Amino acid sequence: MIEILDTTLRDGEQTAGVSFNANEKLTIAKLLLDDIHVDRIEVASARVSSGELEAFGNICSWAHQNGHLGRVEALGFVDNGVSIDWIANAGGKVINMLTKGSLRHVTMQLKKTPEEHLSDIKHNVEMAVKKGLEVNIYLEDWSNGMLHSPDYVKYMLDHLQHLPIRHFMLPDTLGILCPDQTLIFCKQMIEMYPQLLFDFHAHNDYDMATANVYSAVKAGIQGIHTTVNGLGERAGNAPLASVVGLLNDQLEIENNLDEHRLTYICRMVETLSGIRIPDNKPLVGDSVFTQCAGIHADGDNKGELYVNKLLPERFGRVRKYALGKTSGKANINKNLEELGIHLSPEQIKLVTQRVIELGDKKENVTTEDLPFIISDVLRGGNQAGSRPDNIHVVNYSLSLTRGLHPVATVRISIHGKEYEETSAGDGQYDAFMKALWKIYDKLGKQHPILSDYKVSIPPGGKTDALVETVICWNNAGQELRTRGLDADQTEAAIKATVKMLNIIEN
Repeated sequence: MIEILDTTLRDGEQTAGVSFNANEKLTIAKLLLDDIHVDRIEVASARVSSGELEAFGNICSWAHQNGHLGRVEALGFVDNGVSIDWIANAGGKVINMLTKGSLRHVTMQLKKTPEEHLSDIKHNVEMAVKKGLEVNIYLEDWSNGMLHSPDYVKYMLDHLQHLPIRHFMLPDTLGILCPDQTLIFCKQMIEMYPQLLFDFHAHNDYDMATANVYSAVKAGIQGIHTTVNGLGERAGNAPLASVVGLLNDQLEIENNLDEHRLTYICRMVETLSGIRIPDNKPLVGDSVFTQCAGIHADGDNKGELYVNKLLPERFGRVRKYALGKTSGKANINKNLEELGIHLSPEQIKLVTQRVIELGDKKENVTTEDLPFIISDVLRGGNQAGSRPDNIHVVNYSLSLTRGLHPVATVRISIHGKEYEETSAGDGQYDAFMKALWKIYDKLGKQHPILSDYKVSIPPGGKTDALVETVICWNNAGQELRTRGLDADQTEAAIKATVKMLNIIEN
């Protein structure tokens, strides 16, 4: 059985620009312990701020009431008891004491000898135990210690091994190790000190954090540190989702993690942190269970030839088949099945040709586009991708005045009949939507709920760069995603909205 300590709320919060408030920290802590079932969580750094103290206290109070207090940990320092008091007074029971794992850190940062540092550690461990705390030890910069001062590392462990320390944490603080080095160094620790419990804490500077976790577990390490979405200092830490896949499929080692809830917590942390999950992020990215090439869809139809152990259903996902210039009839068929649309072989051939034409022009082709493409093809439309305009915006006016709410006047045509309304909002697009829904409400028409809104511009874009707006909608339980492209962000959002209206109307 391998133990997982998740440090999203401590090391993950060291991501540039990320700061969770007390309520957000408690929410994430509950999800990690109750939903994902990680074994331990590291949730705070002692002495950081009053906000950190409040968040830590709230988590400890909740954990105490729910029998989790021994699984909640906080980073503390060798500071003559100040961190110990901070943690104990907030209700904590576990201190992860930050000590030095390399000679350079001791002599250059602390400006002490190894003997002096060891004496300080012993004194603080003794104080922590007297306060009723369980003690774990971080050997900061351990990887550099093993590379450049292994005698120092051995000296420290020789003298610390008999102290009341539960876990000895081995951080690759600067993310410098490769898998071969990780395997060798972790094995050395375990062989020299078989009675001790070791954790491995990987950083991702060379994009090898997950690979190094693999080597650490192969070496016999008993605990692994992760963060949700790989948040952390610089390039981040080993991502929780990647480690789950690694443990369950590659190493087949027993653990307590519930992989089905991974996508949910990753999306929650994405929202609270403001750090977007890349579309191609393994297991939880938007695109990772989407097949693009037609040959892949064909192979899946003939025996799931392009499916591996990472089935999307394991992670609360579904497999999709993208539409574009690499699409074939198999991709089209998969998407038609999802929409419940049945076409003849000749019709499918025509639709496939049209999808490839659109993809060749770099246009985004989505499942939601298919009804329009089918309608155009079956009507013998001459213009690739032309869409019926049962609903379109005839005109609109947006006004923005400092100190006043933006106001929008909107006139739309629905099946040839025009309607007009005016409304104020918290922003120009909000005002537009409120005016639009006024029209819908008067007509007794249901309208969907906006669930996500994403804006993208090309890297290095200028002020006149094109803006792509991707909006997700919930329409009576069905998820729709529409895109708009324009030099103006609001206009792009309006185009995405009108596209959505026509999808529903059709």
